[in-house]
Amino acid sequence: MLNLGILAHVDAGKTSLTERLLYAAGAIDEVGSVDDGNTQTDSLALERRRGITIKSAVVSFAVGGTTVNLIDTPGHPDFIAEVERVLNVLDGAVLVVSAVEGVQAQTRVLMRTLRRLGIPTLVFVNKIDRRGARQDGIVRELADKLTPSVVAMGATAGLGTGAASFTPFDGAPAFASRLVDVLAEQDDGLLAAYVAGEEIPYARLRAELAAQTGQALAHPVFFGSAITGAGVDALMAGIEELLPAAQGDPAGPVSGTVFKVERGQAGEKIAYARLFSGTVSTRDRLTFGGDREGKVTGISVFDGGAAARCPSVGAGRIARLWGLADVRIGDAIGLPGKAGPQEHFAPPSLETVVVPRRPADRGALHLALAQLAEQDPLIGLRQDDLRQEVSVSLYGEVQKEVIQATLLDDFGLDVAFRETTTICVERPIGTGEAFELIGTDSNPFLATVGLRVEPAQGVERRATMSTEFRLEVELGSLPYSFMRTIEETVRETLRQGLHGWQVEDCVVTLTHSGYWARQSHMGGVFDKSMSSTAGDFRNLTPLVLMAALRRAGTRVFEPAHRFRLELPADTLGSVLPALARLGAVPRTRTVGPAGEVGVEGEIPAASVHELEQRLPGLTRGEGVLECAFDRYQPVRGPIPERPRTDHNPLNRKEYLLHVVRRV
Repeated sequence: MLNLGILAHVDAGKTSLTERLLYAAGAIDEVGSVDDGNTQTDSLALERRRGITIKSAVVSFAVGGTTVNLIDTPGHPDFIAEVERVLNVLDGAVLVVSAVEGVQAQTRVLMRTLRRLGIPTLVFVNKIDRRGARQDGIVRELADKLTPSVVAMGATAGLGTGAASFTPFDGAPAFASRLVDVLAEQDDGLLAAYVAGEEIPYARLRAELAAQTGQALAHPVFFGSAITGAGVDALMAGIEELLPAAQGDPAGPVSGTVFKVERGQAGEKIAYARLFSGTVSTRDRLTFGGDREGKVTGISVFDGGAAARCPSVGAGRIARLWGLADVRIGDAIGLPGKAGPQEHFAPPSLETVVVPRRPADRGALHLALAQLAEQDPLIGLRQDDLRQEVSVSLYGEVQKEVIQATLLDDFGLDVAFRETTTICVERPIGTGEAFELIGTDSNPFLATVGLRVEPAQGVERRATMSTEFRLEVELGSLPYSFMRTIEETVRETLRQGLHGWQVEDCVVTLTHSGYWARQSHMGGVFDKSMSSTAGDFRNLTPLVLMAALRRAGTRVFEPAHRFRLELPADTLGSVLPALARLGAVPRTRTVGPAGEVGVEGEIPAASVHELEQRLPGLTRGEGVLECAFDRYQPVRGPIPERPRTDHNPLNRKEYLLHVVRRV
């Protein structure tokens, strides 16, 4: 069993390669076409119309004695969240590169992540039948831009024609010499034998290549065409020989992770899960997400290109599970272990308001967006109760178009979007304290709460943020339920700080606490006017927290990306002024062997989209842009204010009136 991911920059040919692999393995009778909209993995109507992969999809085929669960992932950076989830369940990957375009921006991001995670990866250079296809130049590009440990596994002929072919090397001296050069970097015994002039058997080199590929130290490169089928047989042989099979003990404790959730025809949840250990059977009760559980009512596994019902599923496999009504993407099943969710890419940095064209659809829109967010956790929803609006977080403009089309196709909701804005964060710049004592005139709640707010340390370059809650009071000073209410309310209140943005990377310490114990009248009737309740702490905590935050002060930060531009040297004079107008700061400049110029630096996330739009015109269509989250930086110029979405603890009178109305 091998769980294999297909990854690439958009339009490199991932989905076409998936179709060709299924056909070559006999799992399907006819090769589907992305252009015709009849591929196996692009099942959504929107995917078929647009010709792009939006959701990851799982199919299965056999190579020799190995069953492969193949996961086709999106290539467009707007849907990087789908790739994020798949990475946690892979045994190996095939990174697809175009023989014409070569290494592109998303190719570098993906390979960097695969290497960091140690996922064994083969490279398939696709489209050798297209005009402009290259071999030697692509191999050099792979070595220069992705990893030096690449090994071309064969030779091409007829490049750029419909007759283009790929012939694997088989022990040729030049190939053996290249293997020694790459493998000896990681194998001292092989290096010693080479230096001593010993003859190294080819079988030993192949075995060492498989071992180092399995450790993600070497990266074999195959060439071919997903359209004509050239080189695909060699790739399949390489998948079987060079990538390691799934590991796991079916008799061990259950441990797995949920990487996808979809809805069935009846609206029921279906969880896609990879099991790392143990066996799950129908009617088993599973714990997931730490504190939730459910009874498995159905199981299907992928076999021969389709999903088939079965009574149980064991370690190493991917299965679809029915019956887990509260399951969410990223949930660990059973023991967390390796199955715990990991974050490899930055969160979305853009936000837009979704507005129904028919006001009567407001309620239905919120429910529909909640269901979409359930399937994609990085679609963050923000409800504005005052304006009756819903905002969603985004990676880019294409994702906005997909959400709009999905709402119309699947839910019958016609929506429009407001202008896309950048999501900023607030961080405390000092230390502030505040408290309210029970029984005083200024405190209408039966609770004592004191809080101190201060900045966390060493967080400048983090893509994901957190708030730490600490105690400076004795554990027994409050019932546990009240303590938990305070912490939950602190985190909820910090969703909007002094300027309306979420407050992150801070430490909040509970410094004072107190309550009135439960009291009853004669006959045991509970009197909440004499007894503290969770509501008292829930209502008082925002007042105290925002008072402490005002005394600490906050600064607004915006996301900044590091960028790399590759462009013709004669266009540099027009590109640099454009970068300056967009707030970008070039840091380094390099000149490549062909005279192309590389520029690296930092740019505000809000300017990335405009740079992408202007770059083709500035560089005659030859400029290549690569961007990735780098850090949060202080906003320069006017501070962007985000409208508050509910009560406003900054205004004590309005807040207390809000509480009275709510109660």
